[in-house]
Amino acid sequence: MRRVSRLTLGDVLRVATSSLRARRLRAVLSALGVAIGIATIVAVMSIPASSQAELLDQLGRMGNLLTVQSGQSLDGAAAPLPLPALSMIRRIPPVVSATAVGVIPNTSVRRSAAIPAVETGGIAVVASDIGLLTTLGGAVQHGSFLNAANARYPTVVLGRGAAQTLGIPDVAESPQVFIGARYFTVIGILDAMPFSPEIDDAALVGFPAAATYLQFDGSATEVYVRAQVDQVLGVQAVLAASANPESPEAVRVSRPSDAIAARAAAKGNLNGLLLGLGLVALLVGGIGVANVMIVGVIERRNEIGLRRALGATRAQIAGQFVAESLVLSAIGGLLGVALGVIGTVLYAHATAIPVVIPFAAAAAALGSALAVGAVAGVYPAARAARLAPAEALRAA
Repeated sequence: MRRVSRLTLGDVLRVATSSLRARRLRAVLSALGVAIGIATIVAVMSIPASSQAELLDQLGRMGNLLTVQSGQSLDGAAAPLPLPALSMIRRIPPVVSATAVGVIPNTSVRRSAAIPAVETGGIAVVASDIGLLTTLGGAVQHGSFLNAANARYPTVVLGRGAAQTLGIPDVAESPQVFIGARYFTVIGILDAMPFSPEIDDAALVGFPAAATYLQFDGSATEVYVRAQVDQVLGVQAVLAASANPESPEAVRVSRPSDAIAARAAAKGNLNGLLLGLGLVALLVGGIGVANVMIVGVIERRNEIGLRRALGATRAQIAGQFVAESLVLSAIGGLLGVALGVIGTVLYAHATAIPVVIPFAAAAAALGSALAVGAVAGVYPAARAARLAPAEALRAA
């Protein structure tokens, strides 16, 4: 009885890698096809995970923020918020804090009086309550914000965009801007306000100063409200009637976090599309691996016949080709994971979000590559194993 020699795992890997080294260019191109698919999958799974921390932070800060805006009455006429709107909203028990702003119409802000009034640079002049930053969670980049003392005088705080438009980098030299018919001293420049972008391009003056120097009537155009987290929906339901009891239909109430949730849903749909494209790319890469294996069987018929004549079993021949396919896919998978991680890091750095690489995503992607390699190697391995030694040597 003939004794069949056994191949160890190391022997199988050495045979598989030696064959791939002999056809390096073909192997590299096939591995690259797998790598592209894996890189796409890793990036598509990791980038949303990196964005999730930022998104959760935004939702945490904005989840209990509501805005109340003046709207239109039933006949289409403008319906400004009543003067007592802010005080009435503050009386709602679950309201933690509330602050108001009022756009001052027909008023421009310029670097000097010599600049024509029509050249506003898109900067709005807005009367602001002194509690604006507390409610919005904003911060001052340079100088200070309005307070009970300076809100009565011709002082102004610029949003980040407004300061850039006016060419004012800081408040070290107490710069002045021309608002209405007189100069106002810039006492502060705000940091970016991602939750209230309209503030970025505004020049903020105190309500008392607006009434004294800019003939402002004191009516608010928007009220920002912070409510207890577990009472947000209840507060949202009564805000319109509280702000304008006579015409609640003329009040617009919104929740900024809803816009973030909608944006996240849209990104989720896009991520699903990209994941599908990654799977298609992985499938194409798997087809490339299968093609390389089939061509390898055709080119190496003499080698297969010689090994069979020397006693190699069908299982050993099949195992060799499956091992080659797995090695090729593993190389492509590892390269793809590396590319996906690098792409995620670059994206996170460019968008200033934390870098999160889920281990499950990398493991699943690598497992997918190995699965594709195993499937791609089954048919070529079976074809090689079916070759009879005499037929293979004769064809050579």
